[in-house]
This record gives sequence, structure tokens and C-alpha cells, in this order.
Amino acid sequence: MQNTHALADFLAGLHYAQIPGHVLDRTEDLFLDWLGSALASQGAHPIPLFERYAERMGPAQGSARILTSGRTSSPYFAALVNGAASHLVEQDDLHNSSVLHPATVVFSAVLAAAQDLGKSGQDLLLAAVAGYEAGIRIGEFLGRSHYRIFHTTATVGTLAAAVGVGKLLGFDKAQFINLLGSAGTQAAGLWEFLRDAADSKQLHTAKAAADGLLAAYLTADGLTGARNILEGEQGMAAGMSSDADPSRLSDGLGTRWALVETSFKFHASCRHTHPAADALLHLMQRENLSHEQIAKVVTRVHQGAIDVLGRVNVPTTVHQAKFSMGTVLGLIAVHGSAQLLEFRDLALSDPRVAALRDKVQMQLDAEVDAAYPARWLGRVEVTDVQGRHYSAAIDEPKGDPGNTLSRPELEAKFQRLLAYSGARSEAQGQQLIERVWQLRDATTLTDLY
Repeated sequence: MQNTHALADFLAGLHYAQIPGHVLDRTEDLFLDWLGSALASQGAHPIPLFERYAERMGPAQGSARILTSGRTSSPYFAALVNGAASHLVEQDDLHNSSVLHPATVVFSAVLAAAQDLGKSGQDLLLAAVAGYEAGIRIGEFLGRSHYRIFHTTATVGTLAAAVGVGKLLGFDKAQFINLLGSAGTQAAGLWEFLRDAADSKQLHTAKAAADGLLAAYLTADGLTGARNILEGEQGMAAGMSSDADPSRLSDGLGTRWALVETSFKFHASCRHTHPAADALLHLMQRENLSHEQIAKVVTRVHQGAIDVLGRVNVPTTVHQAKFSMGTVLGLIAVHGSAQLLEFRDLALSDPRVAALRDKVQMQLDAEVDAAYPARWLGRVEVTDVQGRHYSAAIDEPKGDPGNTLSRPELEAKFQRLLAYSGARSEAQGQQLIERVWQLRDATTLTDLY
């Protein structure tokens, strides 16, 4: 377990002063993006179910804030609800090579714990960096085979959340080893829900954030965990992966800041649809094609896209539509956009979107599959009604590190997210933006809601 020891050493020894300025900047960017994603879910099913559960099972009030309701509760229940909320509208971040959505689990846990423990903005940023760096490497360690069956954000997310809270609690190496054991043994989350349009995806991230926090608080009180939960004979890799690579756990610790490799979501859909969406939009603009002229669309994709998106043929809910390649490309072709309003108002009701959806096929492409998950390539081929053929390629979808969202673009996205749910006015949104940009100077985190 030398790689696990190296990771725990790094986590225990990481200090705020060691984190480069550009990494802190990106952490603030990611926090704003996460905050907007959570607030965009206010009032939307199934988030009120989680809120009611927290009211029933948790304290009447507490030290941590539930973002969507504004109520306070224990840090456990705040992490639970915020973890569910920030993953609902499919606008939270994604790290490519680990296929992990870090923000929804890491920030949900560390903000709740930081509020409970009276920590500062710098403390929160340090904890978030630790959670991202550990979670991304653990996701890469478990490999592509893990993601085929398991929702990595649910499984690995439990450990990422735990590490972030453990950093807030000042854990040493031995405590981080125990923490990984207690978090890893709770890790769960299966993709089967996609077939039924079930609400499990929000339960996954809710539990990952809350159970990571649970593992950290219990470890602080002396609970021990399996000492080789990642690499052991009956550990996570043994039970959840067939291509695990232990060297990924310690890859570039202290020199490679994996957090800055994280992508922002531009379209409000599963990230596997984004490369094809960008490529189709580019092709239609380049060729001046309208959706009426399209007879067939073939998207050349990696196997992971087929594994996840291939479960949805005709979506029955808005959330399921976000996992339908045909629906996403239908929105892009007909309306030029696949944002929150298009999904809410048009994805299931516009017959033109449905007609285009039925013209879309996914095909496994060797080049695209070989590049994944480090790179998510977009390749589309279009045949028009006159039999002419067109193709387009996108190597870095909008939001990827090499084609990222600027701070003005992130601010505009944040305001769109708040306007979507009506959670905050534009002026209130601007106040939140200013607080986040000053996060490293904040002495208290009680006003971040």
C-alpha cells in the first residue's frame, strides 16, 4: 500500500501556503459554479424530499446551512441536502480522466463542516483542494471498468468528501489512512437507475457528501477503518475494478494540481453529450444547415458514452432527457442551445426535437475511445436530405481546461442558474459572486447562502 501511504502523507502535510495562486483562483471558480448549481435546484423534485427528511431526522436548527431552504441543521444533514441539490440540474463540474464530479461531494461536505467548526475561507479552500486532489487520483486509480457499473461520483465521492473534512479537522497521516478505510467501506452507487428514470443520482451525491463527513467526524473521535481499503485484497479495487492502477494514487503529488484540470459544464446535460453537441453546433454553423435539412446524425463516441447514454432511448423525464444523446442533439439542432430552459420547456414537448432525436445514432470510434477518459473528443457525421455528407471534430469541448469558462462567463452562468429557480435576485446573486471572489479573505462562512 505504498501509494496509499504516499497519498496520505501528502494530504497530512498539505498547507495553504503551498497551494499556487492559480489553483486557489480555480478553486474559487469551482466553488461559485457549485453554489449556483445547488441554488438552481431550489424547489425542484426531488430536493424537497431531502429537505423534509432533514427536518424529520435532523435538529430543528444547527450550525450548517441548507442552501435550498435557507434552514440550518447539523453538518451531516446540510451536506446531505446540498449534495443532492448541487447535482440535479447537471451543471456541476467534471474531471475528465477520473470521470468524477468533485464539487457536488467535496464542497457540500467541507462547507457544512467548515460552518460547524467555525473555519475561515482559507481553511475551506485548503480542504477543497485536498478533497479534489485525493478524489481525482482515486477515480483514476479505479479506472474505466469501475465507471461502467459504478457511479464514480457516488463511490469515489465518499472518499473525496471525507478527505476534505479530514483536512478541516487537521488529520495526520494515520488518521487519513483510517479515514479512507471508513469512507471506502461505505462507497456505493450503481448506474442501473438510468433505465428507470429514477431519482438515485441525487441520493448518490447526497450520501457521498454526508457519509464522507460522517467518516471524518468519527475518525476524529477514534474510529478505525480498514488500513488498505484501496489496494487491499478485499478492498475497493478488488471488488469494483478490473483495471486498477495503484500508481495513479500518488501521481504527481505536490507538482500536478489535478484540480485545475477540472472542466465546467456549458450544456445542462450529461457531460458525455457535450463533445458531440459542440461538434454538431460547429458543423451546422459552418455549413449553414438547418435542422430540417438533416436526415441522419452519427456521433462517434467512446465506450463510456455508450454505457451511460445507451440506456436511454425515449426519455420520460427532463432529467432522463439529459442522458439522451438524441435529445441533446435535437435541442442543439433545433434551438441552438441545450441549457436549462430548453430542457425544461422543450426537451419532452417539441416534436421537432423528438424527430431529430430519432435520427441520431452513436457508434464506437477507436480513436475517440483510445483518447478517453483523458480527452473527450467530439466527432459527428451528418447526412442531409439530399444525400450530402458532412463531418466535424471538436477536441476540447467548451468548459474543458483548454477551452474554459472565464470569470465573466462563470458569473453569467451563475446568474442564469439563480434565475432558473428564482432562488435569488440578480442583485443578491452579485453579492454572492463578490463574496466568493473574496473567499480567501473571509473569516467566517455563515453568509454564503
